[in-house]
Amino acid sequence: MKQSNFERFNLKPFIIESIMEQGFKLPTEIQERLIPSIMNGTDAIGKSQTGTGKTLAYLLPIVNNIDPTIAEVQAVITAPTRELAKQIYAEILKLTAHAPEGEKIEARCIVGGTDRSRTIGKLAVPPHIVVATPGRLMDIVVKEQALSIFKASTLVVDEADVMLDMGFINEVDQLASRMKEDVQMLVFSATIPEKLQPFLKKYMQNPKFIEAKGEQATKPKIEHVIIPVRHREKIDLLERVTKSINPYFAIVFTNTKKQADEVANALQERGINVGRLHGSLTPRQRNKVMKDVLDVKMQYLVATDIAARGIDIKGVSHIINYELPEDLDFYIHRSGRTGRAGAEGIAITLYEISDEDALARLTSKGINFAHKDIKNNEFIELAPLRRKRVKKADENQKTFSKLKSQHKVKPGYKKKLKKQAEQMGRRNKQR
Repeated sequence: MKQSNFERFNLKPFIIESIMEQGFKLPTEIQERLIPSIMNGTDAIGKSQTGTGKTLAYLLPIVNNIDPTIAEVQAVITAPTRELAKQIYAEILKLTAHAPEGEKIEARCIVGGTDRSRTIGKLAVPPHIVVATPGRLMDIVVKEQALSIFKASTLVVDEADVMLDMGFINEVDQLASRMKEDVQMLVFSATIPEKLQPFLKKYMQNPKFIEAKGEQATKPKIEHVIIPVRHREKIDLLERVTKSINPYFAIVFTNTKKQADEVANALQERGINVGRLHGSLTPRQRNKVMKDVLDVKMQYLVATDIAARGIDIKGVSHIINYELPEDLDFYIHRSGRTGRAGAEGIAITLYEISDEDALARLTSKGINFAHKDIKNNEFIELAPLRRKRVKKADENQKTFSKLKSQHKVKPGYKKKLKKQAEQMGRRNKQR
C-alpha cells in the first residue's frame, strides 16, 4: 500500500494533533479506503476483524464533519455492548480533546446499567455525537422522548453481526426509521450473515463495500499451537496448560454461556484465579469483571465470542480455545486479541479428532500450527498433523452419509457399508 499519513485526508488541525499524540503515523488499510468515502457522505459497509483500525476509520470523518455551532445530534453510533460503547466514547474524547474554544464537540454515552434520570439530565443540551447501546437509546428516544435524533446525518452500526445474534438489530431498525431518509449509514461487522441482508438493503444506497482482512491471525508475532485432547478429560488438559504457560493475562474461549460457566467453575475449584464474561451476567457483574480485568486482579478470563467482541483488553499474552468456534472466521478474531502493539502472543487450541477438518481449513487460510503436547508441565513437539487424517475423516463421513441416504439396495449392502464405517472409526481412534 502507498505510504501516506493522516494529513492527506484534510482533517481539522485538532484531530491531527490528537492522532500524533496517540502515536498513529500511517492509516491502516480500512482507514485508507474508507475515510474519504465517509467524509463525502457515502454509505459504507466495512467487513473487518479486530485490530484493523475500523473504529478510527469512521470516527475520524464523523468528528471532522461535525458542525460545533449547531446544538443538535449529528451522528449516532450504536454498539451491542456497554463496554464497546464506552470504548468508542473514550476514543471520541481523545479525538476532540484539543478542539479550540468555540469549536468544542460534545458527546454522550448512553448505556444500560446507569441511572436513567441522570442520563436524561445530561441531555438537556443535545450532544453532537451519541454513542449508545440500542435498548437504552430506544428508552431515551421513544419512551422518554428526551432526545431527538431525527436530524442526525450519520448512523453507525458497529459489530452488526453481534447486534443480530443478540437480537438488537430490530431496535436499530426502529431507531433508523426515526431518522431522516437520506441518513448516511455505516455498518461494520466481522461477518455479513444472510439474515443481516434485509436490514442492509432497506437502508443503504449503493454502499461502498470494504473488506479488510487484517493480519492479526497470520502475523509472525502470534504463535498458533494445537494440543490433542486424545483420551484425556479436556478440563484436566486445560489445567495442565495453565500450569505450563503462566500467562500475564489469558482469555479462554468457549462457544456457549453454559460451557463458559462450567469451565470457569472447574478452574476455580482447582484454585485458579479466573473470571467469566458472557451474555447472562447482570450489568453490575459485567462492570465488576471488566474492572477486575483492568486492575489485573485475575489471570484468566473465560468468555464467549459475543460477550468479548469489540472489547479492547490490553496485555493479553495468551488465547486458549477450549473449543474451536463453529464459524472459523471467529478463530481469527479470537487470535487477534493477542500479539498487539508489537508484542508477541500465543493462541492455543485444544482439539479433538472431529476438529481436524476445521484445522485443515484454517491452515489453508495461511495459519501455521505448531503441533504440541504437555509433559511434566512443559511443551513437547509432536509430528505435524497430517492432512490425510482429515481426508480419512471426510471419507468416514461420506460413508455414513451414503449409508443414511440408501433406500433400495442389494441385500447385505447396508451391512457392508456399516462395517466399513466402523472399521474407519476404529482406525481413527487408534491414531
